[in-house]
Amino acid sequence: MKCQEIIKRIEKRYPREYACDWDNPGLLAGDREQEVDTVYIALDATDEVIEAAVSSGAQLLLTHHPMIFSGIKSVTADDYTGRRLIRLIRAGLSYYAMHTNYDVLGMAELAAGMLDLTDTRVLEEVRDGEGIGRTGRLSTPMTLEACAQLVKERFSLPNVKIFGELNKMVSTAAISPGSGKSMARPALEAGVDVLISGDIDHHTGIDMADCGMAVIDAGHYGIEHIYIEDMKKFLEKELPALKICTAPVRQPFQVI
Repeated sequence: MKCQEIIKRIEKRYPREYACDWDNPGLLAGDREQEVDTVYIALDATDEVIEAAVSSGAQLLLTHHPMIFSGIKSVTADDYTGRRLIRLIRAGLSYYAMHTNYDVLGMAELAAGMLDLTDTRVLEEVRDGEGIGRTGRLSTPMTLEACAQLVKERFSLPNVKIFGELNKMVSTAAISPGSGKSMARPALEAGVDVLISGDIDHHTGIDMADCGMAVIDAGHYGIEHIYIEDMKKFLEKELPALKICTAPVRQPFQVI
């Protein structure tokens, strides 16, 4: 089927108008008329991912994070973005990204469900009552340490970073997959006991803990990797004729 047919099916479920103003989802390289029988799904369009997509025989690379966020004045091999675009185009690989529109309409509720949060509400509205992050009630009150262990287990993580006293009891949580610094104040204003997110800097973490809200930093990749399997299931259901290949779930860094 044509690339555009796949895009239409994706955008029917995850319309681009639900993306944040600063975002850049959509077809970022390639040909809408290209015939596609194999799709490769990953979180980021890294060199490794692009090579794996080419090796898999894919004609369409689908990622969560856009490789291009703002205008570029040239596409050359002088920088990593240019080299990646050149590799994609030479390989005949079209490239589509779906970012905050997916966060708003899929990722947040999916992540909340993986933690069994109930009575969920949007943390910060973007459009039509939909938005970034979710707040909700944990299945049972637990210590912050137990909550951190739950996050590790449900998202298959080797470790998490915690701001707050481990024996603090928590019963309500906010979860915002990806980078959560900007969600700290909305979560605090929502009155939750703990914010679960990623990319929490030192000052935000200690300030929130002093304000009475604990923070569990599961990493940017740590929660968002659920996009890969979720989109695989979506395409398999919506377009069963396609062959779907996925990048392995692997933390992009090591801690020693």
